[in-house]
Amino acid sequence: MQIMPIALPVTKGTLPKTNPANTIAETNSFKDVFDKTINNLNDKQLNANENVQKFLTGEIQDIHTVMIAMEEAKLSMQLAVEVRNKLVEAYQELSRMQV
Repeated sequence: MQIMPIALPVTKGTLPKTNPANTIAETNSFKDVFDKTINNLNDKQLNANENVQKFLTGEIQDIHTVMIAMEEAKLSMQLAVEVRNKLVEAYQELSRMQV
């Protein structure tokens, strides 16, 4: 039986080399992040709907799976609505600013 150390020492050769020009190009735009988030929300809603259909047809016997999928979809939607509300509030605050 070997005893492994908790943390391996970091040597100079194991660190990844970063180039500041490459890190800027790799950042995602707001549109990409927004699209990914909306698609994730849609996938969770579709998954919950599919699980309900499978439960009603008898393909899934475990109601816990259905309930977990439904709660995930519900929480994701609530989060999306709250983020939208905050964005609208921020936009309204900016539009009220006097220049």
